[in-house]
Amino acid sequence: MSEHTGNTQPIQPIKEDDTQPIKPVKPSRWRSILISFFGFLLLIGLGGFGGYSSGVAARVQAGNAILSQQLSEQYTLAIVDMESGRFEVAKQRLEYIIARDPNYAGAQQRLTEVLVMSSMPTPTVAPTLTATPDFSGAENAFARAQQLIQAQDWPGAITALDTIRKLDQTYKTAQVDGMYYFALRNQGHDLITKQGNLEGGIYYLTLAERFGPLDNTAVGLRDGARAYITGASFWELDWAQAVSYFEQVGAGWPSMWDGSMTASQRYFIALTSYGNELFAKQDYCDAYDVYLTASGLGTLDGTSANNAAQANLQCNPPTEIPPTVIIATTEIPATVEVPSETPTP
Repeated sequence: MSEHTGNTQPIQPIKEDDTQPIKPVKPSRWRSILISFFGFLLLIGLGGFGGYSSGVAARVQAGNAILSQQLSEQYTLAIVDMESGRFEVAKQRLEYIIARDPNYAGAQQRLTEVLVMSSMPTPTVAPTLTATPDFSGAENAFARAQQLIQAQDWPGAITALDTIRKLDQTYKTAQVDGMYYFALRNQGHDLITKQGNLEGGIYYLTLAERFGPLDNTAVGLRDGARAYITGASFWELDWAQAVSYFEQVGAGWPSMWDGSMTASQRYFIALTSYGNELFAKQDYCDAYDVYLTASGLGTLDGTSANNAAQANLQCNPPTEIPPTVIIATTEIPATVEVPSETPTP
C-alpha cells in the first residue's frame, strides 16, 4: 500500500467572517457637536461685543458733555482775551474750538475778527455807548461812574470806568478796581436773571473774577448758566442727558431761562419726552417713575397720561382677589318651646 502524506478529508478554504461587519462611526454626530460648540462661542462673542458697544457709547456721551463744557469755557475766555487785546491767545483758543467742533456757533466769526484786529498796525478802540461821552478828566469820569453805580446803570458805569483807565491808568487804582468788580458782577447777574442772556452773563462774571473772587451766589449762577447751555445742547438729541442737566439747574435756579423757556419748563418737557421714549422701548417701570416725577411739576398731556396709566398697569399689575367661600351653617333656634301639657302614660 502506498503511504498517504495528506489528510484524509480535503482542506476547506478559509472564509471571511461576514456575519457582523464593523460599522464605522457616522460623522453627522461629530458635526452636530462641533456646530453646537461654535454656536455657543458665537453667542458669547456677540454678548461681549454688545456690552462693549454699550460701554463705548456711554463713554462717548460723557466725553461729548465734557467737551461741550470745555468749548464753552474756551469761547468765553477767547472773548475776554479779545477785549483785553490779547489777540494771539484768543486766536489759539478759537482755533482749538474750531478744530474740535467746526460748527461751533460764533467761533469762526470771532476768529475772523481776531485776524483782522491783529493785522491792523494801529488798532483803534471801538466806540462805546455812554450817557455823557465827553469827560474833561479822570476825576470827572470817576464822579460819573459813582453816580451810575448808585443808579444801578451797570453798562454806563463800566463805560465810565473804561474812560478813567484811558485817561489815567494810575488814577485811584484800588477804588477803580473795586468799582469794576461791582459793576461787572452785577451786569453779569442781570444778564442771566433778567434778560436770559446766559453767555453774556457768563462773560461778565468771568471778567469780574479778574478783579476778585466771586461770591457764592455769582459762582452758583454761572455754574447754573453753564449747565443750562450744556443741557440745551442735548435737546431732542439725548433726553436722558437733558433730564440730568435741567434737574440740576431746576433745583437751584428754576426760573433761569434763555429767552425761550425756563429751566423748570425744560425739565418738565424733558421728563415727559424721556418717559415716552422709555415707554416706546417697553421699559415700563422706569417710564412710570419718570412720568410720576413729571406729574409733580405739571399736568401731563393726553399721550403721556395714557402712557403713564398703561406703564403703571404693566409694572404694577393688580393682584387677583381670591373668591369668597360661603360655608353653610345650621341655624340653631335661640329658645326651645316647652310643652305646657304633661302627657299621660
